[in-house]
Amino acid sequence: MPEFLDLHSKTSKALRGVVETAMRRHGLYAGQDLVLALLWERDGRTPGELATALHVTTPTVVKAANRMTAAGLLTRRRDERDNRLVGLWLTDAGRALQEPIEAERRDIEEKVTAGLTEAERDQLISALTRVQRSAADLLRPPVADADEAAEGDESGLD
Repeated sequence: MPEFLDLHSKTSKALRGVVETAMRRHGLYAGQDLVLALLWERDGRTPGELATALHVTTPTVVKAANRMTAAGLLTRRRDERDNRLVGLWLTDAGRALQEPIEAERRDIEEKVTAGLTEAERDQLISALTRVQRSAADLLRPPVADADEAAEGDESGLD
């Protein structure tokens, strides 16, 4: 396995384990902290909006929302303008987790980067941001292929 991919995989698994352990102390399952963070930014988002922001499927968000509703962290309400849409809204319990969760995440970040200088941390964030963008770009179909597919559909040659 290429060195970067191997190291990234090991790092990702270790970090995921650290974060999951920390979130369990607050009664959360993996990824629920990310749902909460988006709702802390803008309460009332739909499961589809959250799924898009988190790069997961809508059913994944719905499953998390079901658990979080049962735990008393969220409520569901129909959109007043479009009754087909359901927004996810924080309860007082969900809002109360903001400071402890954000503090926990800051603490984890400080601990795992403690051996780096500030300049190295900045470089790491910059490099990982570029790598993430490149990986996301690989998931998008090339524009030329999309254009060719559209032309193929119009030509009736399919």
